[in-house]
Amino acid sequence: MPKVLISDKMSPAATQVFKNRGVDVDVITGLSKEEILEIIHEYDGLAVRSSTRPDAEIIAAATNLKVIGRAGIGVDNIDIKAATDRGVVVMNTPFGNAITTAEHAIAMLFSAARQIPAASARTQNGEWPKSDFKGVELFNKTLGIVGCGNIGALVAERALGLKMKVIAFDPYLTEERAVKLGVEKVELDALFQRADAITLHTPLVESTKGIVSRERLGMTKKGIIIVNCARGGLVDEEALKDALEAGHVRAAALDVFAVEPAKQHPLFGTPNFIATPHLGASTLEAQENVAVQVAEQMADYLLTGAVSNALNTPSISAEEAPRLKPFVDLADKLGTMTGQLLHSPVKSVEFTYKGAVTELNTNPMTAAALAGLLKAAMPEVNMVSAPGLAKERGIEIKESYVEEAERAESLIRVTVETTERKYAVVGTIYRGEPRIVRLFGVPMDAAFSEHMIYVRNEDKPGFIGELGRVLGDNKVNIATFSLGRMKKGKEAVCLVSVDGAVSDKVADEIANIDQVKIVDVVSI
Repeated sequence: MPKVLISDKMSPAATQVFKNRGVDVDVITGLSKEEILEIIHEYDGLAVRSSTRPDAEIIAAATNLKVIGRAGIGVDNIDIKAATDRGVVVMNTPFGNAITTAEHAIAMLFSAARQIPAASARTQNGEWPKSDFKGVELFNKTLGIVGCGNIGALVAERALGLKMKVIAFDPYLTEERAVKLGVEKVELDALFQRADAITLHTPLVESTKGIVSRERLGMTKKGIIIVNCARGGLVDEEALKDALEAGHVRAAALDVFAVEPAKQHPLFGTPNFIATPHLGASTLEAQENVAVQVAEQMADYLLTGAVSNALNTPSISAEEAPRLKPFVDLADKLGTMTGQLLHSPVKSVEFTYKGAVTELNTNPMTAAALAGLLKAAMPEVNMVSAPGLAKERGIEIKESYVEEAERAESLIRVTVETTERKYAVVGTIYRGEPRIVRLFGVPMDAAFSEHMIYVRNEDKPGFIGELGRVLGDNKVNIATFSLGRMKKGKEAVCLVSVDGAVSDKVADEIANIDQVKIVDVVSI
């Protein structure tokens, strides 16, 4: 039974989901890093919010860990590279708190436009400061959205309902998507120059760190409003303070800060500044939504292999997982065989899908085949870590698709270019079982087995008898024997499945047969 640790406070609904699905779960919150290091090896899954920080040291100690689930959208507290290198899937819940965060951004925008918190505080303090608060309408103003993904799109929808004009910057926003949302796609500098208010909905990465900079604040109209309910570090907080004090920025509302918890901050007390303590996802509905979602995703992965909202591996829905399983298994075996038959460094690898398999999600197949290919040199590699490891080694990865297959309903071809030559292995699923239909250009029909011998030989009489003699003399029993050739009397290949492991001594004896050119022992 898989076992999961919930190390941060989240809705009890998550615990119930795990139990209902047959996953053993421990809820232990408030652990120090040292305490986590002592127990993390016991768990297959780790469910966190933002307090627990699974860094490289924790992930290295988590020898059984298969998945980290973040109940929420931000994953800057998780070392994704370390997780990927160890083959640990990292998931988040990008939709569970989207509406809540979008609503908070709009609430902060209203609060900044009318200075509601300051007016409320002074009124409750016994004052009646009506003349001190001259707000601005949002109607007909231009809202600039930086990051128009799921949450940014929801903010745009609500702003359009307020009859605002909406412009958006997002490098992944297409013109078609912008038209559908009713927003105008613009470049980043143009957004800062044109907007009356700017709201941020982008992740914190190297390219977005300090995206609201002193220089960009200088581009804005006098009276601009700045709202950040996304991630701390997107705003140059010192530059924002200076712009507020100078009166260039009318108001600013931050729910997130570069360093949290922000119990003391230079912006606190600055006129026209509003702060909330990272409340973007803090509603009853959102807390339950993300807890249930992360538990369901983690349980699906641990129990069925289905992958949802992963940041470092292809997604596989629970519905498609059973259909994909035989093809992922075939891809893994093709990659594993090819990797053991290579004798020089890999430059590139191409995965070609033919026939009905092209209608399926081929990403997991590619990841599985790549993991199999690298396994000979890196035994710990898996579907999660394989793409990153290939990239680190400069291996180019390609995919291609052919709708109609030549010989079978579905074919997968793995073509590897090494520093010496190209190799290709083609396989299919026949009666539910993976089979090889072409090996290095030679047609054949062979099943995979745990122990196999690959031989490339001259197509001359006597070879099969000599091979049988060597195997018989060494008490190696043949299970199946597959032979193929391109042209009569030229080069042939054979693939022999045997009942046990083949020693180096036996391989050397086969290599000494006159017609033999190459011998390789393969373990699947």
